[in-house]
Amino acid sequence: MSQKLTCISPIDGSVVAEREVLSFEAAKQGVAKATTAQKAWAARPLDERIALVMKGVENVGALNDDIVPELARQMGRPIRYGGEFGGFKERADYMAQIARDALAPIALEDSDTFKRYIAREAHGVVLVIAPWNYPFMTAINTVAPALIAGNAVLLKHATQTLLVGERMAQAFHAAGIPEDVFQNVFLNHDVTSDLIAAKSFGFVNFTGSVGGGRAIELAAAGTFTGVGLELGGKDPGYVMEDADLDAAVETLIDAAMFNSGQCCCGIERIYVVESLFDAFVEKAVKIVEGYKLGDPMDPETTLGPMAQTRFANEVRSQTAEAIEAGAKPLIAPELFPQDGGAYLMPQILIDVTHDMRVMREESFGPVVGIMKVKDDAEAIRLMNDSDYGLTASLWTADINRAEAIGQQIETGTIFMNRADYLDPGLCWTGCKDTGRGGGLSVIGYHNLTRPKSYHLRKQQ
Repeated sequence: MSQKLTCISPIDGSVVAEREVLSFEAAKQGVAKATTAQKAWAARPLDERIALVMKGVENVGALNDDIVPELARQMGRPIRYGGEFGGFKERADYMAQIARDALAPIALEDSDTFKRYIAREAHGVVLVIAPWNYPFMTAINTVAPALIAGNAVLLKHATQTLLVGERMAQAFHAAGIPEDVFQNVFLNHDVTSDLIAAKSFGFVNFTGSVGGGRAIELAAAGTFTGVGLELGGKDPGYVMEDADLDAAVETLIDAAMFNSGQCCCGIERIYVVESLFDAFVEKAVKIVEGYKLGDPMDPETTLGPMAQTRFANEVRSQTAEAIEAGAKPLIAPELFPQDGGAYLMPQILIDVTHDMRVMREESFGPVVGIMKVKDDAEAIRLMNDSDYGLTASLWTADINRAEAIGQQIETGTIFMNRADYLDPGLCWTGCKDTGRGGGLSVIGYHNLTRPKSYHLRKQQ
């Protein structure tokens, strides 16, 4: 019996799209076609692969006027923010620029006696499992470098953003990338796991929940398939006494609330030195009180609905539990009358502790707890008191202090005086329950290829 994936709009509960799920047999046929097509794709000159991928990226940009409202309908981000093409292109551009050097052989010797070097070889077929929160930008992180490196790619998108993979496939195929080399596929969890367990892929990249990451690792167990996992986060901000207070408040609160808090590296907890705490909180409340929660198709809206009602209810639950345990909410409900269902008002909590789920578990919504700290040692202890480690945002005028603190924080990225930004020149990575592996940068190419050593002895 066939199964359908259904994208329900958080705006009004209407059906945006339905797609039939591939059976295991049909999916295996797609993998077989990709496996065959990959050989010819990898044999093409690198410059040709780069040009085709970048033409595909350009084609996505040409669709942006249609994509922005389409994204709003699928996952609720307000149209005023203009979609994701800026970051999508920035990441692809950078990976294209560094491809020649990143994929170049590492030469050790070319003498009269020996030629020795390490080459980078494509894995073959790469499965990219992309999330709904930034569906274009998260997908391109792997799709562009994987294709440039000579892999074929199967892209499986989240049900909440069913149309994104189709848009990317449309754009990339129109650019001249063969249909078998880049395939958008609709798969359920069981078929995805069965494909991985059947050694269908040379590499699997997954962005999503910790539970999803565990399922990927279980499916891959014993297959020796490489996996890259970007999972949950509970990213902290720490504001020191010499910080630019206005910049810290504006950046950290935006990082906590933008996209209704549904950002992989959004700020979910803030620690402020005692001397700045009251001023920070006062400024933060004013910013949040100015937000407009409502229909994301309205250009005046600054906060749209969360992607699903159950996500909003999880944040409501965490917030209510914290208040019950003594946390103080600072944003008045009367300011956000539309609160209900997937529409969730933003909230700032003080008098929070790490005994509360809102300060320990991923919220992935528009709520942030702010705690007072007395010194760096307390801030470091609290920042590390987490199962996650994606990014940490440090606010100080002293770069040496930031680096010294950064060396003591268990995380993938240290920001100083900024937050919630993915620099394609740096490795996007995490530790602890945030996952394993790394995307973008030179290291992203190394993860999407395997080393192959050549030890060639010349005849004398």
